[in-house]
Amino acid sequence: MMSPLHRTRSLDGTDFARVAIFAAIIAVLGLPGSFTVLGTVPITAQTLGVMLAGAILGPSLGALSVTVFLALVAVGLPLLAGGRGGIGVFFGPSGGYALGWIVGACVIGLIVHAGGRKPVLWRTFAGILVGGVLVVYAIGIPWQAVVTRLPLGETALTSLIFVPGDLVKVVIATAVVMTLVRAYPRAFRRTWVTAEAAPTPAASTLVP
Repeated sequence: MMSPLHRTRSLDGTDFARVAIFAAIIAVLGLPGSFTVLGTVPITAQTLGVMLAGAILGPSLGALSVTVFLALVAVGLPLLAGGRGGIGVFFGPSGGYALGWIVGACVIGLIVHAGGRKPVLWRTFAGILVGGVLVVYAIGIPWQAVVTRLPLGETALTSLIFVPGDLVKVVIATAVVMTLVRAYPRAFRRTWVTAEAAPTPAASTLVP
């Protein structure tokens, strides 16, 4: 019989409510607006919301919350920083970065909650850095190069201007997550596997 620690649970109304809340958080983080670099990709705080969604909700719900947000943008709601919306934004220079948020949130959740274990500082920082920055860049930079018709190397070089701000977001997101782990673990809505009850290779640790 499978242990309760390893049992997969189905999504419920609370999960969908949390997805909606984080989609709203990403939208709210766009209210301060943005500024562009070389007239192409905007710098925005919304990536911070993506990082938090992946780290707190986990891979599936984190990615779902970002997908919901981008779906609302696609139908025309001006939710991206600077009041942008509509399907056209995904075909612009920043389109790849926006789509990269979905994959990034998933990767963040997979690393932060690896093995179903409680988030720790180093893994949380690494997960947010890899998923929230490296993965997003890996998808966004090639797309930007295609749209702007600039060499990939040149596009990557100009994108370095985003790095300091994104690193600040990584630190902030890590601090928020670790504070929740200590002060309000119920925010994660999951049962963590302890070292004494580590899962066997045959056991499933999949949770939303």
